Amino acid sequence: MNVPRRVVTGHSPDGVSIVVSDGPVPVSRELPEDGVEFHEIWNTEGAPARILAVEPDEPTARTLAVPPPPHGTKIRINEFAPGHLDSRGLQSPVHRTASIDYGIVLEGEITLILDDSEVLLRAGDVVVQRGTDHAWANRGTVPARVVFVLVDAEFDDTLAATLPDGLTGLMHGGPRD
Repeated sequence: MNVPRRVVTGHSPDGVSIVVSDGPVPVSRELPEDGVEFHEIWNTEGAPARILAVEPDEPTARTLAVPPPPHGTKIRINEFAPGHLDSRGLQSPVHRTASIDYGIVLEGEITLILDDSEVLLRAGDVVVQRGTDHAWANRGTVPARVVFVLVDAEFDDTLAATLPDGLTGLMHGGPRD
């Protein structure tokens, strides 16, 4: 699959807008058994996010974790290859995170699986995932490319009390942790 190009802007010592980097995303990870690639674009820690002239470290050079950092954001592109479904017809594990996730389908089709239904999403569709148990499956014949923007969130106590396992089942690490 194609590694996305990332252009990062910043500031010169005189405060002039500049391009700090322009090239392939520096961090891509593949889970070949699942047919999924993760291309980490950027993330922020804390809110409001600090804007520095130039970032001292590459913010994506961390372990592959699904949720964003506390009070932070994450943007990544996931590529789901067709034909990697388990016996339940899922490509990803069922998971829930304490985040608001905006999923924008760029190419192909991907099925969002919820507790009570499934939704087929096509190129141009946007899903707002609000801390629900869910999984993904590419049941088509071409790769599905989806941009995910993840924003750290907090469950309302009343809602958390209604969840089957409360908040004990939240995903805090990567897709296979």
